[in-house]
Amino acid sequence: MSERINISSGVKWESIVGYSRAVRIGNQVFVTGTVAVDENGKVVGDGDAYLQSQFILKRIELFLGKVGAKMADVVRTRIFTTDISKWDQIGKAHGEVFKDILPCTTMVEIKALISPEYMVEIEADAVISD
Repeated sequence: MSERINISSGVKWESIVGYSRAVRIGNQVFVTGTVAVDENGKVVGDGDAYLQSQFILKRIELFLGKVGAKMADVVRTRIFTTDISKWDQIGKAHGEVFKDILPCTTMVEIKALISPEYMVEIEADAVISD
């Protein structure tokens, strides 16, 4: 069996809810749903779906890097938004990162995220190439 590597971001919610920011097993990496909140708990890009998406994707890249992956290894993203009318702003940020990688993706509107300031949450799955 491949070694399992759990990566924490250090937020208190991980131990309360029981999750990791990222998990690597073998050459597969899974990054949990990520919102636009910095390491001090402050919302980034309040009211701006584009800025939130940009920040989230940078955070995903950071945590992929902690387990030896990069954005080019991403094969699937899942995007959740509380306002689908902002799809073009969210899609623009996603496209700036993934225009040459072209992972599978899904974008859906949901009723709410855990805090009303969060407009976007993004997950990513990656397969590290040899």
